Amino acid sequence: MTTSKEGGYKLCSLLFETIKEYSDNLKTLLELIGKAPEKSLIVAPEVCLSGFDYQNYEKALEFSHVASEALKKASKDKIVILTMLQKRGDEVFNFAKIFHNGEIVYERAKAKLFRFGDEQKYMSEGSSEDVKIVEIDGIKIGILICFELRFKDFWQKLEGCDVIAIPSWWGALRDEHFRVLTQSLAIINQCYVVASDSQNEECTKLSGIIRPHGEDERNRDRACLEMEYNKKEILSMRRYMDVGIG
Repeated sequence: MTTSKEGGYKLCSLLFETIKEYSDNLKTLLELIGKAPEKSLIVAPEVCLSGFDYQNYEKALEFSHVASEALKKASKDKIVILTMLQKRGDEVFNFAKIFHNGEIVYERAKAKLFRFGDEQKYMSEGSSEDVKIVEIDGIKIGILICFELRFKDFWQKLEGCDVIAIPSWWGALRDEHFRVLTQSLAIINQCYVVASDSQNEECTKLSGIIRPHGEDERNRDRACLEMEYNKKEILSMRRYMDVGIG
């Protein structure tokens, strides 16, 4: 989906805890989306509605349909990015989805599963070919889902993005990796990176926004970190340090 509009957006990185009650997680997410200004690009943590609740797998899969309808309604004049578990045919995938103006305008399945967390036992991998740039309301957006952040060929596939969203459930034991990789991605691709990690105990809690020249700001204890999106800042950095990104 593409329109002629380009500016005026706010970038929003979310940070909140996923609890056992799915409906409460959805309520929290909808409240944060509702508080964000119009024309916001909002990134929520990976599987923030259910977590990797393998003990209640069918319930989690069914709830994704309920949540999708609510998120469509909440996405008027906003771009909302998150992931959720869903079944397609006989297979389960972790789908990244972009909601905008009442529709799901883009989705793809996680292409690199985190085997240390046994994700491959419970879901199937999507195709790496589906990692691509999508343009919404004049903003070129890419998504890397958590563990995918470690794959350098994906960084190259997203060259030319204005914003790269990183919905994550990243282990606290490797928090410095998350901080360095998200900042490096912004520097090498000269774009904004909006990273959203969970506030759950086992996660880094390092949600944040990194600017095209590498300055990073983390949510700390803020449920929503906001920053102005400025396309001129991207173009200025690419002119100043010309590494061939168009």
